[in-house]
Amino acid sequence: MTGKMILAYDYPLLGAFWTMLWIFLWMIWIFLLFRVFSDIFRDDSLNGWAKAGWSIFAVVLPFLGVFVYLIARGKGMGEREVHQARARQHAFDSYVRETAGTGKPSAAEELAKLSEIKARGDLTDEEFQRAKEKILH
Repeated sequence: MTGKMILAYDYPLLGAFWTMLWIFLWMIWIFLLFRVFSDIFRDDSLNGWAKAGWSIFAVVLPFLGVFVYLIARGKGMGEREVHQARARQHAFDSYVRETAGTGKPSAAEELAKLSEIKARGDLTDEEFQRAKEKILH
């Protein structure tokens, strides 16, 4: 073995700090890059050419492209994220309602309620028939 062997105590504490800092900054940069690209393609207000332009700008000049995008369209990123989160929550809530059966009552339940109303005398035979046809069709 001709090379110099580096042991753990040969690596200074400040060197370890700088290494961890650079790794952390690199991870933040990767995360930011993915957020910007996902926002570019999520935005419905941009047409295809604008999406292609922003993507090329972010790939060719990554630091400048990402920072210009954040300055120019940063506020909209948060609004689009909130809109998407609300849409996902609404879809989940409607799925739970449909699955749990608390959604629209069935035709049989509506007919039963209609019969009760007619039995109380609140509906005439003609109104009952019209409402029954509306439920069944």
